[in-house]
Parts: sequence; C-alpha cells; structure tokens
Amino acid sequence: MSSEFHLQSILIIDDDNELTDMLATYLSSMGYQIQVSNDGQAGLAEATAGGHYDLILLDVMMPKMDGFDVLKKLRVSHATPVLMLTARGDDYDRILGLELGADDYLPKPFNHRELVARIKAIFRRLSLTHSGGTIEQDLIVNELFLSSSSQVAKVGEVEMTLTSTEFSILRLLMLNTGSRVTKEEISLKVLGKSLQAFDRSIDMHVSNLRKKIAAISNIEKIKTIRGVGYMLLSGQ
Repeated sequence: MSSEFHLQSILIIDDDNELTDMLATYLSSMGYQIQVSNDGQAGLAEATAGGHYDLILLDVMMPKMDGFDVLKKLRVSHATPVLMLTARGDDYDRILGLELGADDYLPKPFNHRELVARIKAIFRRLSLTHSGGTIEQDLIVNELFLSSSSQVAKVGEVEMTLTSTEFSILRLLMLNTGSRVTKEEISLKVLGKSLQAFDRSIDMHVSNLRKKIAAISNIEKIKTIRGVGYMLLSGQ
C-alpha cells in the first residue's frame, strides 16, 4: 500500500472521549486520516457500512456493545486489521481478542510511541501484500497456495479469509518449509516486536490459522516444535 497514492485511515472505537481526542490529534499529526466512534455499536456501523479503513483501534470495555462483540461481528464480513486496546495485565482480554481475530493488542495505559510502532508494523505487513513493486512468486506447498501480490491464500481450490497477521505468518512458514521457525522470529518479522515472556499471541495466531486450514483439509500442515516454534510440513 503506497502512501503516495493512499492516505492511511484509522478508525478509533473507544468511549474515552479524552483519550480519543488526544489520539486523533496525535495520529493526525503523524499523517494518518482519523475517524472516531465513541461506542461499540456506532463503531461497528462505521467499520462495516462507512468508508474503507486500513486499521481499527478497538477498546474492549464500551457501552452498547463491547469490543469483543464488535470484533466478532466485524470478522463475519471484514478482514480489516484490528489492534485491541486492553486493560493492563488482563490476559483473558488479550487471549480472547486474539482468538476472535485481532491482529495485535496493546495494554492501557500505553506510550504513544509504542502505539505508533505497532501501527507501523501492521501497515508494513499490509504493504508487503499490496506492494506495487517487485511481484513475489506465488507459494505452493502441501495443498497450500499463497499469493502475496493478490493477497490470496487457499487450501486446494478453497480460499481462506485470513487476517493480515495470519497471512504473514503463513507466508513466513511457507518460505521456510521444512525448517523450524522460532516464535521469536515470527514475533520480530510479523508483529515487529520482541517476544515477551508468557506472551501467547503467536500461539493464538497460529491456532487460528490451523483452525481455518483444518476446516478445509484434515492433512496436517503446521507442526509444533515444542518450546521452540513451528514448521510447515512439505507434504512429501
């Protein structure tokens, strides 16, 4: 995705007016186009019936509809990247958000520079799949097909709907077919951050990816290397 032709747009869904005002001002100054919704119901309507958004910042605790319900309903029809804003130390919120298809999470309160770093990491993943530069060769391994240029992933002839994070993880595993890829490497190359102790985000993303593959094929594709990471099986 080239910022030369497209101003990256972010929808903030959070009921904290003071925070959203501050974030809107700060992120606008960084060159992003910002829209704000201060309750879950309005946010979902904007995300699904409004304009196209490149990223959604989604709070968990909100009136009318909480962030989890927003995410569940959003994922029925939209693969828009979602960065969840969760309560600090609340593992349940983070894990549930990832299970429902969030691309990443950031505990509140957060440093604005950390937020921008997470946003840029997500947009880097998107630019990889929307790049108008060098066209990457399509990947075909063990019934899996992945095209970065068209952002299509299939099992056999059946297309999967993947989040940008799941797509990038699958691409990384396919590029390293038959070799183990550590969780640290996945975290650095896909999420753009070092893996923290007790961080289960990579496990949750891979689990979601496995479920989507298993819904189409019962042949094992991704092997867990216990205590290390994962390996994509060649199928040969």
